[in-house]
Amino acid sequence: MVRIIPMASSIRPSLSSFRFSGGVPSTRFGVSLSPFHLPRRLLFSHLGSTVPQLQFFGLKASKLLRAEGSRVGTPLVGNVVQASTAAAEETALEWVKKDKRRMLHVVYRVGDLDRTIKFYTECLGMKLLRKRDIPEERYTNAFLGYGPEDSHFVIELTYNYGIDKYDIGTAFGHFGIAVEDVAKTVELIKAKGGKVTREPGPVKGGSTVIAFIEDPDGYKFELLERGPTPEPLCQVMLRVGDLGRSINFYEKAFGMELLRTRDNPEYKYTIAMMGYGPEDKNAVLELTYNYGVTDYDKGNAYAQVFVDNIDFLKELE
Repeated sequence: MVRIIPMASSIRPSLSSFRFSGGVPSTRFGVSLSPFHLPRRLLFSHLGSTVPQLQFFGLKASKLLRAEGSRVGTPLVGNVVQASTAAAEETALEWVKKDKRRMLHVVYRVGDLDRTIKFYTECLGMKLLRKRDIPEERYTNAFLGYGPEDSHFVIELTYNYGIDKYDIGTAFGHFGIAVEDVAKTVELIKAKGGKVTREPGPVKGGSTVIAFIEDPDGYKFELLERGPTPEPLCQVMLRVGDLGRSINFYEKAFGMELLRTRDNPEYKYTIAMMGYGPEDKNAVLELTYNYGVTDYDKGNAYAQVFVDNIDFLKELE
């Protein structure tokens, strides 16, 4: 089973610095990790991620890729290795396609946990689902959302003892929340002292009514006007430098479906919506490519998204 070896740390670093070597996760910059246990789920961090698919599936796919270490030798051996690697990739991708997956929760860091919980419950109508303190690792988690964790996409807030500010960076964009009446929601948020950064109105280049707000740490939330939905916490928007590469990564590594794309040349951006089902019923990733921008500042505030992938991990055990 996959194990991430804990090391002492006062901060839970972004997994965008992960790399996998021989099935063992490590960090690119020597950042120490708090323990994550993944008995029934996969996690990914998109920001700047270029993890090769076979290395990622190498969580315990070494049994599939043993020939990988035999690249030195005759051309015949090299051909056998390439064929074996191709077969391994095909097998891994078939596992991903067959099981049922969904986005479980998104993890990010905040400077004042109680302040953020108050904002999310009073202004955004979320429920505090659970809270846990890990004093030996010097952090506290709080899980919030619009329904139980076993059936809804939820937020996992992390407070690291003594750290009250983080750099959100430019790669993380915003979260999306579906509401039936954007204008009324904005008025409620204003009454509670919330910060509205974009008043209600049609999205640029479209007709959907939206608004933007900021939480106390500066994370942005897009309010989208929709009918009733089982998944109000509906989007995580990330900016990417190569849209085609990112789409390919999520399709192959996580079995996500490209739901739609929209190019807006007037405002010089293209978006791709990816996920495990229709946008009106499931949480999805919104990948945004801004013309000519190939790199973003990743900051240290946004952490990762967990994806439920039970059957895949059982196959790898």
